Amino acid sequence: MPRTVEEAQSLLGAVAALSTAPLATIAQRLRDAVDPYLGSSALVIFTEDCTGRPQKKAGDEAVISRVSIAELDHIRAALPEGGASPGGAWQGDAVLGGEERPVLALSSPSNALLVFADPQPRPDPAEHAAAEGMLRYLWALAAERIREKVADAPPSYLIESRAASAERVRVTAELVDHHSTTLETLLAALRSPALSDDAARKSATDVAAKALVGLRTLNDRTTELVEEPVATAFQRLREDLKPLMNFSGIDVQFVEPPVNGRALPGEVAHAARAIVRGLVLAMVDQTGVRRIRTQWDCDGESLLVNVRDDGPGELSAAAPNMARLGQRVEALNGRMSVDVMSGWGADVAVSIPLDRPAGPLADVSGWKLAERELEVLQLLAAGQRNRAIAAKLHISENTVKFHLRNIYRKVGASSRTEAIAMAHSSGLR
Repeated sequence: MPRTVEEAQSLLGAVAALSTAPLATIAQRLRDAVDPYLGSSALVIFTEDCTGRPQKKAGDEAVISRVSIAELDHIRAALPEGGASPGGAWQGDAVLGGEERPVLALSSPSNALLVFADPQPRPDPAEHAAAEGMLRYLWALAAERIREKVADAPPSYLIESRAASAERVRVTAELVDHHSTTLETLLAALRSPALSDDAARKSATDVAAKALVGLRTLNDRTTELVEEPVATAFQRLREDLKPLMNFSGIDVQFVEPPVNGRALPGEVAHAARAIVRGLVLAMVDQTGVRRIRTQWDCDGESLLVNVRDDGPGELSAAAPNMARLGQRVEALNGRMSVDVMSGWGADVAVSIPLDRPAGPLADVSGWKLAERELEVLQLLAAGQRNRAIAAKLHISENTVKFHLRNIYRKVGASSRTEAIAMAHSSGLR
């Protein structure tokens, strides 16, 4: 594809930047890399592996600031076989960022979605096939980079992801409550026999019913992004370990979790799969391992993971790779124990709580907050709005605002966002 040394060097630089990009900049890096082959007003990556930030965007702010998950779902449905075909592509007009516009969408083997707004091919027609191949290559590289970064996410990312997931569920729940009440009231009024215009009533009823269904669907979709059935999460683990089963010669056995077990928060499911993968790889590095068994269970409060091998019992909990796995477990307030018996193998047990701990995790006495102010700050840090805080504490919204003004003054914050950030950095969640 590159015709000069300069173009080749530019391509290699773009590939290197993309292959090492952190999650926060990967959309912009991808846009920079594909720009010589395809121009666009904006680029959106949608991946369900990142529960905290499923969308990664770059380009025209007027487009990317308004993109919704519902819009991306509709575009995914237009891909071959509903988007399930790895590498599938679709080009046409679709609503993106609140407006109908030309889009180009590509899927990936990891089920991530890439969407270009207002795509503008750059090369000559004769180079179209080569440019398309380069576009697919760069997208595959970016999608794999995202998958790797999520699989190896540090503790800080897991904590942030959990907080973002909880916030998204809270906001969606508020929207559902508000709009559902409005639409249900509208339906009741329009169905009233006191109204004489039957045709208008029927038309308005159909519109309102459709809006209500759409709102409920959006709520279900958001829940799917932040929760994963335990059986589905375990099946994805089996798929992840398939290559090892096929080529290592080691018998990897799976003990299925209960099908009706409690759904796992997205970050717990992702972390658990990454932890098991790490444990299996650490066990495979020993000599003489012929069989590894992994088991998941869920007691309603925690995900219980057990991985054991039949090796020589040389697995060390102090080894760097095992220490890193332990840190990932601790990031989610979990526990990991390693039981090693020489000549009999290793048995690793992991317990990850499904809910975030409540209450302060650090001493904030330096702020000299009154008891009620501390309660308000805790609820604020948990993502609650003024109305919800008032209902929780059985006080008025004006009283909440009064306490917030005092809190801002005492902690030295100039805004709600800054107060939440300071509370999080001090251990309040």
